[in-house]
Amino acid sequence: MQAWHSTKSKISRWLYDKSSFQRDTLSIEHVRGIGGWLRFLFCVLLPTLRIAFLPMKNLLLFLLLWGATTASEAQTTAPDPNRMTLVIHGGAGTITRANMSPEKEQAYRTVLNQALQTGYAVLKKGGTSLDAVQATIQVMEDSPLFNAGKGAVFTHEGRNEMDAAMMDGRTLKAGAVAGITVVRNPITAARAVMDQSEHVMLAGVGAEQFAREKGLTIVEPSYFYTEARHQQLEKALAAEKSAGTPDQLNAPTKAEVSPVKKAKTKLKPGKAQGAVPYEDQIFTEGRKYGTVGAVAVDQYGNLAAATSTGGMTNKRYGRIGDAPIIGAGTYADNTTCAVSCTGWGEFFIRATVARDVAARMEYQQIPLSQAAQATIDKVGKMGGDGGLIAVDRQGNITMPFNSEGMYRGYIKADGNSQILIYKD
Repeated sequence: MQAWHSTKSKISRWLYDKSSFQRDTLSIEHVRGIGGWLRFLFCVLLPTLRIAFLPMKNLLLFLLLWGATTASEAQTTAPDPNRMTLVIHGGAGTITRANMSPEKEQAYRTVLNQALQTGYAVLKKGGTSLDAVQATIQVMEDSPLFNAGKGAVFTHEGRNEMDAAMMDGRTLKAGAVAGITVVRNPITAARAVMDQSEHVMLAGVGAEQFAREKGLTIVEPSYFYTEARHQQLEKALAAEKSAGTPDQLNAPTKAEVSPVKKAKTKLKPGKAQGAVPYEDQIFTEGRKYGTVGAVAVDQYGNLAAATSTGGMTNKRYGRIGDAPIIGAGTYADNTTCAVSCTGWGEFFIRATVARDVAARMEYQQIPLSQAAQATIDKVGKMGGDGGLIAVDRQGNITMPFNSEGMYRGYIKADGNSQILIYKD
């Protein structure tokens, strides 16, 4: 008898403890068919609740509310391969046809297509939107063409400090890292923070220690060295010295937009001597916010967003932009949309751009494209420039920007894709 009372007490505590009663634990998917539902109701749930001495009116109310919730969830999460969509960007800025050689353009299109196809393969196999955006970002992080991972720009002190973030639209969980220097793929660190910690953002040496403990790939800082990016820093430092003021947030100077000459700087110790694909095709015209991003909706209707960046050339004092800040450069919510931004981070932070798109959809009840364009217009009026990519649960996409160009592309459920670079 004592054992029975103990068991009954445990059942009662379980029923009243909200933290132990998650919607995902008891889903209508676990009870298939009317017969299964009735058997579960009368043979399991009712006896259990009666044992716990719940009043009958509370029991009925609970069943009604729970049944309605799970039925609604089942309807909105039914697999539908036709809504699978992936959208990417590789940065926005002064990207024009006049200054882009055919060879450079082809190099960028090739890697952007590779990124799209990689993420699409994940979605087509039934993978989640989270896995798809992570795989997509890693392709761009591994390429020197983009200001993220391997192609990250240099700080004023000559380091490569990277930021990244990821958000799950289904649960609203998020993870981010900032100012890391030794994690080969920063997006993997952001994912680890989201999935394997109680935190949202980790920074600097702490984030790197966390990455090591989680078994992520660690490299020497010299892995991120590229001649073209180092030349960008040298030009920025020269322009800064000439002007007598910090140049990292000013308009591009004549020195900055001049062709990149053969670097005199020797490779740093530990730098691999083998050729890196497309390293000689890095586009360094003026201001280019080379952040990379991806947003996706999978066949289950779940949204995800991911963003990764090396920040701004010649940045100082541990500067962090919008990319790793949830709601500024990265955001996802199944009820509205998933967003990844690229541009002048300070303005995107102040305007909470990523969240603003979702908020306009939620509160103004306007379509995704209208919400995104209104938000980019707001950034422009503030004096900032850049762009964003976004997708909703139905697979509708938008890619607005107010700069000269933005590397961007998308792929739909049927495999049809498009890659764009310029404004026209």
